[in-house]
Amino acid sequence: MVAIVDDNIANLKIAKSALTDSYNVFTLPSAAKLFDFLERNIPALILLDIDMPEMSGYEVIKILKDRPETRDIPVIFLTGISNSDSEIEGLDLGAVDYISKPFLPPLLHKRVNLHLTVGEQKKELESQTRTLTQQSLELQNFNDNLRQIVEVKTGQVLKLQRAILKTVSDLVESRDEETGGHIERTQRWLSFLIGGLRELGIHREQIDDWDTDLILQSSQLHDVGKIAIRDSILMKPGRLTPEEFDEMKKHAAYGVFIIKKIEENAPESDFLKHAEIFAGTHHEKWDGTGYPQGLSGEDIPLLGRLMAIADVYDALISDRPYKKRFSHEEAVRIIMESKGTQFDPVLTDVFEQTADEFRCTEDTDKV
Repeated sequence: MVAIVDDNIANLKIAKSALTDSYNVFTLPSAAKLFDFLERNIPALILLDIDMPEMSGYEVIKILKDRPETRDIPVIFLTGISNSDSEIEGLDLGAVDYISKPFLPPLLHKRVNLHLTVGEQKKELESQTRTLTQQSLELQNFNDNLRQIVEVKTGQVLKLQRAILKTVSDLVESRDEETGGHIERTQRWLSFLIGGLRELGIHREQIDDWDTDLILQSSQLHDVGKIAIRDSILMKPGRLTPEEFDEMKKHAAYGVFIIKKIEENAPESDFLKHAEIFAGTHHEKWDGTGYPQGLSGEDIPLLGRLMAIADVYDALISDRPYKKRFSHEEAVRIIMESKGTQFDPVLTDVFEQTADEFRCTEDTDKV
């Protein structure tokens, strides 16, 4: 639908004749008639004369652009005024084009067709933009909901992991009363060593990817193999015989076996891979004289080399039926004397540099 507004009846007839074969055309002789028409109709385009007696085209377009229902209707000015200032003023007020009178009907048709085509394309683009915006919002809502579901599920998995690790570690510690608090303390010593590595930038390529919290939780299972050791050996109040000690040493291999069994029967058990390393390698020695595999040097996983220091330090500062606990200073000296033999020399240096942290948190109420 095209509305033509002009006080000159001849111009209205020429314009209508040029457009009527392609469009539904309404001719209106004044601004007042236009506004009456707009109460009931919204045309696709308005051809508007500028020089009209009661209200000029400039005044009309200002009103059109102020009204929400008409502000988006494209307006082409028809005028006998041919100067650039009047054209600029019309375009500044929101007109999309300017056609000088007298106009050629074919030219008028071309210009109207051009703007209506552009207008349709603009509407289509706006519609597509609205659709894309809506789809984007729906996708964002879906992603937000999915993220919430994942966070809840992740929280549940993490809670289950912690429960498994804590329950099994409590079971281990309940069977080995002589080492009460050992698991919790070794976690603490291990955290100091890992903190020292980070601070000094040592083994950065490995530890940058570590989930330290999960690693510390996993360390609780380093002695899980003791579950398989006979009570007569595990709870013996005095020193073990060589034969009994050989049996006790099997707890490292038992630990790996137990954790592998859990992994085989539990979905999403990747978190146990650290626990398996701790259980199987914390008694290996740098010089290859440890157990159960006799690994040496960097063939021993980094986690195992770290736990070896934490485990021995805690044993040294703890009371046992067959020995009194050593002081912090004595324990540090003993570990440093085993640098390069029992312990990784680099990690031993890290231990020495973080030793003050061990001293400040040493539990003086150990059994």
